[in-house]
Amino acid sequence: MALIYLLATVATLFAGWRAARRTRFFLHVFQLETYKPDRYRAWLREHARSVLATRSHLAGSLLLIGAAIGFSVLSPFWVAVGLLAAWTGAFISSRRYRSDREKKPLAFTARMTRLAIATGIIALLPVVLGGLGGWQAGGLYGFGWYLLGFLAADLGAPLWVLLGAYAMAPVERAIQDGFKRQARATLDARRDLTVIGITGSYGKTSTKFILAELLKQKYNVLATPSSYNTPMGICLVVNEKLKPDHQVLVLEMGMRYRGDLEELCRIAPPDIGVVTTVGPAHLETMGTLDNIAREKGDLLAHMRPGGPAILNIDNEHTAAMADRATGDVWRVSVKGHSDADITAHNIQYDASGASFIVRDDTGTEATFETQLLGEHNVLNILLAVAVGREMGLRLRQMVHAVRRVEPIEHRLALRQEGAVTVIDDAFNANPVGARNAVDILSAFNGGRRVIVTPGMVELGERQAEENRRLGEHIAQRDVDLAVLIGDEQTAPIQEGLRTHRFPDERLKVFPTFFDAQDFLKSYLRPGDVVLYENDLPDQYETDA
Repeated sequence: MALIYLLATVATLFAGWRAARRTRFFLHVFQLETYKPDRYRAWLREHARSVLATRSHLAGSLLLIGAAIGFSVLSPFWVAVGLLAAWTGAFISSRRYRSDREKKPLAFTARMTRLAIATGIIALLPVVLGGLGGWQAGGLYGFGWYLLGFLAADLGAPLWVLLGAYAMAPVERAIQDGFKRQARATLDARRDLTVIGITGSYGKTSTKFILAELLKQKYNVLATPSSYNTPMGICLVVNEKLKPDHQVLVLEMGMRYRGDLEELCRIAPPDIGVVTTVGPAHLETMGTLDNIAREKGDLLAHMRPGGPAILNIDNEHTAAMADRATGDVWRVSVKGHSDADITAHNIQYDASGASFIVRDDTGTEATFETQLLGEHNVLNILLAVAVGREMGLRLRQMVHAVRRVEPIEHRLALRQEGAVTVIDDAFNANPVGARNAVDILSAFNGGRRVIVTPGMVELGERQAEENRRLGEHIAQRDVDLAVLIGDEQTAPIQEGLRTHRFPDERLKVFPTFFDAQDFLKSYLRPGDVVLYENDLPDQYETDA
């Protein structure tokens, strides 16, 4: 009888362990979906078949039913030994819930800690109810009630996280409103500070860091780190990083929903506005390019009246924003527009970066050299040069600063891994940038050229089309091997590859990025070049 109780105890511990790991998994997904309940619900709907109720839940339920029947007609001893052991095995967690293979680990920030506590309290309710039933039943039947409670806690994990988020919503709003008031008060007291806001479908982060390096020639500059482009990210920088001796604050301003730019500008109204481009990013939430353009243009509508605007006129949507500007407009172009104030020509690329000639608003020309790869980075440099000219920098001053700018991590960053060259463009691929990165890979000579990609997401109705076009682009360039992550996710890329007769033997498809890495370890040899184009967050890889 002692063996039975030991097995029952072990089974109960396994059930609790599994429920905790599964709850952690859904907390991680909620964080990756930027703490937005609507995005989290959409993720649950999309992955309902694979994560909400798994085979182990079915097995565990059937085993508990079998135990109840077995105790009535068979020897309780052997029923308990067999079924409790099988139940324990059924609920040993799968690879899906392993935290050691997360690409972006769960971060227990203050907000996540609050959410985890609230979720944990809610998740314990079925366990407590099971415990009460077990206390009344007593004996082995009591353990069954405990197991049933943990099974409910496990099965309901995605719901407990959502309920925890709803319970904490008033608290989070109050905390965020406090941070926003503090940031607004800080900036209202610093009218001597020049605030520069940068938005666009892509290129924001690169332009921000380039601009900060240029302005450091003359000013004490603070720029938001990494991709801190949300209200809370900007508040964090203003409240904790801004010092009295800072003269310029460079802010990256992101958006995903209508009204996001207006909210950011209410916190930190820019004195100078920069719009990099408008493209098919966040079509999933914005619907159309026109909607994206209107939202991006809100930066100019809500910046300080009379402030200058810097616009990329190679893009028709950003060029049209000049009508919304209330101050001077600086127009930049890498396509040779005659009405541009800042232009680049004679652009040349090699493995070390790019060189090009910049002509400014006075007609002065200077040769720029940069470690950055791609035409889009030349455009980003021109946008920064325009701001520099607005703030009194000479063209030749900025030449030296541009030469110092280093590639930003995961944005066409070139590095060596042993004898293999890596082009790391893993951060949030967009259609234009992805095709540009393939062109750069194709230009390398020597070893084999390999692209590793899961494709692009958040492109709404255009997602399949843009991924198919990416496949066609790869097939039309000098690429020796295409390694795709996720068979279903990359089906349009595969279609595009086959449309242009890309050989099947040069195509590999793996369920996860880690599986692809394991393959490449044995495949790559000295001299090869690997392009990592986009790296989807963990919530998009559901095959593990």
